[in-house]
Amino acid sequence: MMVKQERAARTRRALVLAAAEVFASEGFALASLSAISRRAGVSNGALHFHFENKKALADAVQQEAAASVARMTGLAETAGDALQALVNATHGLMSRIADDSVVRAGFELCGDPSHGRDGEPRRQWQEWIEVTLARAEQEGLLAEGVTSGRLAPAVVAATVGFEVLGVRDPEWLSEAKLAHFWELVLPQMAADGVSKVLPVAVAGEAVEQPG
Repeated sequence: MMVKQERAARTRRALVLAAAEVFASEGFALASLSAISRRAGVSNGALHFHFENKKALADAVQQEAAASVARMTGLAETAGDALQALVNATHGLMSRIADDSVVRAGFELCGDPSHGRDGEPRRQWQEWIEVTLARAEQEGLLAEGVTSGRLAPAVVAATVGFEVLGVRDPEWLSEAKLAHFWELVLPQMAADGVSKVLPVAVAGEAVEQPG
């Protein structure tokens, strides 16, 4: 029984990975179940055993992407105050979009009208930024006259913009692009006395941004 369960879990994982790669390259509308099963190295019957249809596969990709983002933001929150967490998390998100096909496809599906549903990963990211900036405001980290309610839409729009543009041009997902963004924005949003030079956790190493 245990062997069968492990084999089923591996097959399901292979299908989610294959679906993510096909959705990312072809979009939801053009992606075919036969292409996904071929990429996963399984039969069409095995695919239908795990997933009723293409929408179920897309939902699984988005759920796994959302779980990855939740783990990443949770880790970012352990590395300092709320502004530190925000900077770390934006670098973490763009790194995952660049390197993880499931996260990349999960976010791309958010903007694909043929998928026919709101995107959980993007909505989750927006809500996390709103909560984190509210925490920064409560901690007295924001500059005078800056409120989390006014700031959150700008940060959400900017980071989603990096994500969307990065689909066609990976340079938008680079550490340098984000560093330049934070160099411009942090001095305007952080209170006096709050460090404008924040170490950023990238690939397991602390990298200091120029202030």
